Amino acid sequence: MSKQFRRREFLIMGSAVAGSMLLKSCSGAPESTSSTDSASPSASSGDTIKVGILHSLTGTMAISEKSVVDAELLAIEEINNAGGVLGKTIEPITEDGASDWPVFNEKAKKLIDQDKVATIFGCWTSASRKQVLPTFESKDHMLWYPVQYEGQECSKNIFYTGAAPNQQIEPSVTWLLEKYPGKEFFLVGSDYVFPRTANTIIKAQLEASGGKVVGEDYLPLGDKEVTPIISKIKQALPNGGVIYNTLNGDSNVSFFKQLQGAGMGPDQYPTMSVSIAEEEVQAIGVDFLKGHYAAWNYFQTVDTPESKKFVEAFKAKYGQDRVVNDPMEAAYIMVHIWKQAVEKAGTADDLDQVRAAAVGQTFAAPEGTVTMNANHHLSKVVRIGQVRDDGLFEIIYSTPEAVAPLPWNQFVADTKGYQCDWTRTDVENPGKFKQA
Repeated sequence: MSKQFRRREFLIMGSAVAGSMLLKSCSGAPESTSSTDSASPSASSGDTIKVGILHSLTGTMAISEKSVVDAELLAIEEINNAGGVLGKTIEPITEDGASDWPVFNEKAKKLIDQDKVATIFGCWTSASRKQVLPTFESKDHMLWYPVQYEGQECSKNIFYTGAAPNQQIEPSVTWLLEKYPGKEFFLVGSDYVFPRTANTIIKAQLEASGGKVVGEDYLPLGDKEVTPIISKIKQALPNGGVIYNTLNGDSNVSFFKQLQGAGMGPDQYPTMSVSIAEEEVQAIGVDFLKGHYAAWNYFQTVDTPESKKFVEAFKAKYGQDRVVNDPMEAAYIMVHIWKQAVEKAGTADDLDQVRAAAVGQTFAAPEGTVTMNANHHLSKVVRIGQVRDDGLFEIIYSTPEAVAPLPWNQFVADTKGYQCDWTRTDVENPGKFKQA
């Protein structure tokens, strides 16, 4: 596997980045946080149903993924307190992917083969998801994935509860074109698959919509030397323009500080980010991000009873100083939808039945009612927020209703016209086909 990082690896890594950016060998993988090491007859033997939680608890991505684990454990606690699933208690077995993509695959195999879990809730980066995908497909197992991603994938074995590009990237570009008519775009991102795929989509969309890209540049993940990019942006947009930001990691700290230091504030250089949420704002500093934009499906400031309940429950369990964000909410959602699917199927062990039962499930989520589509992605409301003085987001745009997911991008020529529908039996490959 390439050692290049390939996805929306984010959050502020601080001093841990230098050591953790190197891919560690699988032999150096940390020990399981669970004492469950012997094989069992099935995931739901006895009075429990075992599930796997597979995220980075150490390394570069821990600061992001630990919060997702917190949200998943909150959902499991809520379900158990309400009587469990099929009358059984959910038993989470937590493994540390250690911000090392081969380790994710080893831990996935361990959870499936040794612990016999019913499903796995896990991954953050596309690098980790791409690494484990062949294991889930060869073993015909089930992964629930909670993070917005670049699309161009649709697996029978994965349920995606974050945004597809048409539920985040594309509508944010449309909004920017309407908000800043005639403004030119500069695309800046980290050098791996998510930013590059996102920018491929953005360029195709801008070309179709009459927009113009005047520059595009990338930094290796974790690179803090952003001065050359700031200079390129200022040269390409001397009178201001839109910056579309898919930088990840602590590059964002340097980027936004130097952007402000160069006098390039949001009034003249509005920046749209798709990997900066409430926790990232706290880590980077409100003063550097105030007035800039982010596109998500959920913000902590969403005004629904379900959102208020989610925020209150999370703070009660983990501390009043904590914030919640979109990936955490998507992680919380997926545990509840899996529970509903198991109960409809009447079994946690027959994954074909659980998969079939998951399609069509609705859930009154903090972001609004979501529905699992036949392509294993959720219909979701799209929102754009602007960073305000307290570090939370003022929601300045929302779609009037949930947007149906399109994992195969319709702006990119290679995938235009393709669909995914795992309920179809009349096509050779339900994961990628063109309508006759």
